[in-house]
Amino acid sequence: MKKYTADENRYENMQYRRCGKSGIMLPLISLGLWHNFGDKDNFDNARTILRTAFDNGITHFDLANNYGPPYGSAEKNFEKIFKEDFKHYRDELLISTKAGWDMWPGPYGNFGSRKYLIASLDQSLQRMGLDYVDIFYHHRPDPDTPLEETMGALDQIVRDGKALYIGISQYSAKETSKAAEILREQKTPFLIHQPRYNMMDRWVEEGLLNTLEHEGIGSIVFSPLEQGILTNKYLNGIPEDSRAATEGSYLSESQITTEVVEQVQKLNDIAQSRGQSLAQMAVAWLLKDQRVTSVLVGVSKVSQLEDNIGALENLEFSQNELEEIDRILKKD
Repeated sequence: MKKYTADENRYENMQYRRCGKSGIMLPLISLGLWHNFGDKDNFDNARTILRTAFDNGITHFDLANNYGPPYGSAEKNFEKIFKEDFKHYRDELLISTKAGWDMWPGPYGNFGSRKYLIASLDQSLQRMGLDYVDIFYHHRPDPDTPLEETMGALDQIVRDGKALYIGISQYSAKETSKAAEILREQKTPFLIHQPRYNMMDRWVEEGLLNTLEHEGIGSIVFSPLEQGILTNKYLNGIPEDSRAATEGSYLSESQITTEVVEQVQKLNDIAQSRGQSLAQMAVAWLLKDQRVTSVLVGVSKVSQLEDNIGALENLEFSQNELEEIDRILKKD
């Protein structure tokens, strides 16, 4: 693969949104490396996806310690690509990683202790060949570790220069408020929350989005396409090569019910009337809310990434469209 030079027009078409009350602007579409960047995946394809993302103004790449598989391999593969393609552009990139899920055996490789978080980030920086990350997240709430300890570790990480900002993921509104209070006292830059959110999973609407707005914290939402359900892949049931049909997948065949297929077909009709693919409408639906700073997409093909980016061409919804979407997805 020939030497990479970024597209000189990369910032012309991407839109950016301020992250809470910070100085950071995020692209409306960010790239997640959860799937398709591990050792079992095609390295050249991963590299092409990253290049295409940056060429289209996507400046934010999101990783975690256990992305792969195997654990750590997404960060290692990112290091190889970063070193050859993106090192020159480091100051144009916003790179994040996380810790909070199981990473190594024993009692110190999981959840939210000070020992785990600091050790995990040290390992992540080594794997990625970076001096610091722009954002370091606690990946999930820990019910047993005092929040003061977890937030204290994040504060220390920033003070040690290993991360510029910190974030959290999947915290409830109440937990987020408490975390914000602790970090405010420590004067630690609490930038962002990463929750799961899409048209079919709206738990963040029950208080979290209002809390983020009140606290001046941005949000970047993951699983915008409900693990592929909100695409054209399942319009006629379950294809053999789909994620739902793959053993060990996060999406199971039992989730693709007759009711779900009917809902997706009706949503697709609305998308077509808007001149969009269903995936594009799902992304646009999230971005209609200014409290959503960015949508984090995961793709296995360049064409999927380009389709997601195309959502930005139409972010406006009529009241009738919104009401019809709600009617289709309403649960009895």
